[in-house]
This record gives sequence, C-alpha cells and structure tokens, in this order.
Amino acid sequence: MQESYIEKLNMLQNGDIQNIVVEKNEFIAFREVLVHREDFKHFSGNAEQGGRVVYTYLNTARS
Repeated sequence: MQESYIEKLNMLQNGDIQNIVVEKNEFIAFREVLVHREDFKHFSGNAEQGGRVVYTYLNTARS
C-alpha cells in the first residue's frame, strides 16, 4: 500500500494528476508516507465532510 501512496504523491507532484482523494480509513497510513517526504510542505489537504481529505500540490511550500 505504501508504494501506491508514493506513486500517487509522485504523480501529483509531477502534475500527472490534479489531486488525491484519501478516504477516512486510509488517512493515517497515507499521512505516514506523506510526512516523510522532503517536499511535505508543498502538499495541501482539504478535509471534506465524512472524513475524506483531498490533497493538491502547491508550487510554493506553505509556511
């Protein structure tokens, strides 16, 4: 599963996809992969009702 998350994050970073939708039951595992990336602060997560989070990639790192 981690390899799948890494692949999706790389695709988002490269602009191959516009966003990643992470369901509530996947959030903890996904976040574990995300926070270990050097470009972690370039990813922005938007929480939706029901526990779903939609991640996008920012060209400028958030502070």
